[in-house]
Amino acid sequence: MECVFCRIVRREAPASLLHEDDQVLAFCDLNPVNPGHLLVVPKVHGVGLADLSEADGQRVFTVGQRLAAVVRTIGVRCEGVNLFLADGEAAGQEVFHVHLHVIPRFKGDRFRLVPGSRRASRRDLDDVASRVRAAL
Repeated sequence: MECVFCRIVRREAPASLLHEDDQVLAFCDLNPVNPGHLLVVPKVHGVGLADLSEADGQRVFTVGQRLAAVVRTIGVRCEGVNLFLADGEAAGQEVFHVHLHVIPRFKGDRFRLVPGSRRASRRDLDDVASRVRAAL
């Protein structure tokens, strides 16, 4: 099945568009967590973040940051904002085209990101940090 976000970018599928530039498109989420839930997608198809150019990845987050500020001013209930990007099925990605959620939050809403209960050892954290530094 063809990517729904690519179809939206090409205007072959409906969306409530709110921002467009050369690199990204932003629109309202069809299944919002809360009113004002927005999505920012790169115009080029990439399944995960590693598939995007650095410039396209930066632009997704720059526009997301701007929209997070704007959503606080438009009259939807918004006491905070989550920027959420799931990269891979195990991370909860359901549409396999990179997309950043901009989610207005308020006390008592039902959206939950449940962190793990395991606390990592300093040794494990230092090991991961060392491997990331080496790969950079």
